[in-house]
Parts: sequence; structure tokens; C-alpha cells
Amino acid sequence: MNRIDSLRTTENRLNQRYKALVEQAYNFRHTDPALSDIFEYKSIKLLNKLNRLKYLVRDVPVQI
Repeated sequence: MNRIDSLRTTENRLNQRYKALVEQAYNFRHTDPALSDIFEYKSIKLLNKLNRLKYLVRDVPVQI
């Protein structure tokens, strides 16, 4: 596995975690607003990591 494949698998894994955190934040919105805010904060931090990772992978051509 080369470096680009490693970055893309990491990106996919982080993207799945981000979606799960956003869903949990939404689900707790009405029952426990404090917990919802915690999940939202974690998802924002994870989105920041995703954006930095996408910046690294942006100029790499897709190999078929």
C-alpha cells in the first residue's frame, strides 16, 4: 500500500466517524443538549482534520 492509498483510507475512516458524530449530535439535540454540544464539538474538530487531509490529497491524480 502506498502513501496515497493510506491517506485515502484514513480519509474514508475519518469521514465515517464524522458522519456518526453528526448523527449522534442530532439525535441528542432534544433529549440532552449538553451531550449534543459535545458531539458537535468533536465532529467539528474531526472535520478540521478531514479538511487538512483533503488538502494533502488534492493534487494527486487518480490512478486507474
